[in-house]
Amino acid sequence: MGAKEKKALKKSLKKASAQQAIIATREDKDVEFLPLVGGPGKKIVESGEPVNKSTVLYIGHIPHGFYEDQMEGFFKQFGTVKRLEIARNRKTGKSKHYGFLEFINPEVAKVVAYEMNNYLLFEHNLQIQLVPPEKVHPKLWKRVNRTIEPVNFVEVARRRHNKGRTLQEHQKMVQAILKRDEKRRERIKEAGIDYECPEFIGKIQPKAKKIKFTEDQD
Repeated sequence: MGAKEKKALKKSLKKASAQQAIIATREDKDVEFLPLVGGPGKKIVESGEPVNKSTVLYIGHIPHGFYEDQMEGFFKQFGTVKRLEIARNRKTGKSKHYGFLEFINPEVAKVVAYEMNNYLLFEHNLQIQLVPPEKVHPKLWKRVNRTIEPVNFVEVARRRHNKGRTLQEHQKMVQAILKRDEKRRERIKEAGIDYECPEFIGKIQPKAKKIKFTEDQD
């Protein structure tokens, strides 16, 4: 192959590549990314922020006195509050200083989580975070609008003290009292205090009487 033929071949190749490039640009008119090696073009997908669907907020570091009524009155200025709950002790009914709040609009929940996080309230910094829908427990709102009645421990102790006891139980209680009284006397004696403790009343318990019933024979 001569020099002239080589030059003609190169020109034809250049023309063919130019035509292919023009065709590719026409076909990939709406394409934003063209690979270096070759191949079809690709359109770049814009990676925007994910759509927020969370409506539930976790609220921590809740101060004393900021309960359900106060919390609803405070947060309803941002939007409609669907429901809320403060975690409480089942025995005493006292607040555990954290709870959950749900708005109807997810955009309102997002704004509240962003603006009110670390908000200083009664010398407490509120900790507010969005709870993803897949992490919301199905029994989260089980105790909404339920009042917890605290246990009256005084009444429980009174009933326990005044309950009826058998003779064996009463003797066991007396022996425990005498044992504690003996230890108390030893501590007083070791301290060098000359004091004569009075005797415990009811130390000696009467034995149970056995009553026999006889049938009268005619």
